[in-house]
Amino acid sequence: MLVILTLMACSTEGTKKEKSTGAAGGSPEKQNVLTAREAAEGWQLLFDGVSTQGWRGFKKEKFPQAGWRVKDGMLMVEYSGKGEEGNGGDIITEEQFGDFELKLEWKISPGGNSGVMFRVTESDLYKDSWNTAPEVQILDDFGYEKWNDGYVINIKQMTGANYDMHAPSFYYAKPVGEWNQFYIKVQGNHVEHWLNDRKIVEYELGSPEWKELVKKSKFSVYPDYGLAVSGHIALQDHGHTVWFRNIKIRRLTE
Repeated sequence: MLVILTLMACSTEGTKKEKSTGAAGGSPEKQNVLTAREAAEGWQLLFDGVSTQGWRGFKKEKFPQAGWRVKDGMLMVEYSGKGEEGNGGDIITEEQFGDFELKLEWKISPGGNSGVMFRVTESDLYKDSWNTAPEVQILDDFGYEKWNDGYVINIKQMTGANYDMHAPSFYYAKPVGEWNQFYIKVQGNHVEHWLNDRKIVEYELGSPEWKELVKKSKFSVYPDYGLAVSGHIALQDHGHTVWFRNIKIRRLTE
């Protein structure tokens, strides 16, 4: 945990240096709606707060009948009681996106683990969504070890990380049970992860650095990992309770 504490100590400096985009700021009074400005700027609502319209299970024709549900304006997956195995599996958008800006809010349960993936493909060669696409990590960073048999996380598995590839530069996650905001920008090969209005990860898909990191990671067995130019947005069912709301996307010039 020394590295995590070091990141927290650096967070004050990061606040001074980083400029907020305002893209993933505080929650509006009314949830799961587009503001007039967002509508004018071309944002699209991916979750209406009352239905699962626009979503289905990964490699499934319909939305999962177990695990996932809509409650009190939140899209949530419930604790499975099966360790890391989820009840309903990951869900994906029916639409596919290439270059885009995505913003959403999430909160995690004690010991929880989840994530957001982008440009997910459904190749017959791979079993799970994470086999194909980068994951922006969601985690109870300080409680995960306690609730999961002492499993030790590393810095590249912390909240906001490009999972197992790029560690967050600063620690800006809020305590368990509080809402956090993600802003994710993907344009061409360039990717940015923002957490609570601070940019914490930046990388280039397919670059020499990317290829070297993939080679040293568990993704090395998936030849096409992270190389799709378009795909689905996915929310992960990792067996733990997690909530999502205000999921919005804007296509960029492709």
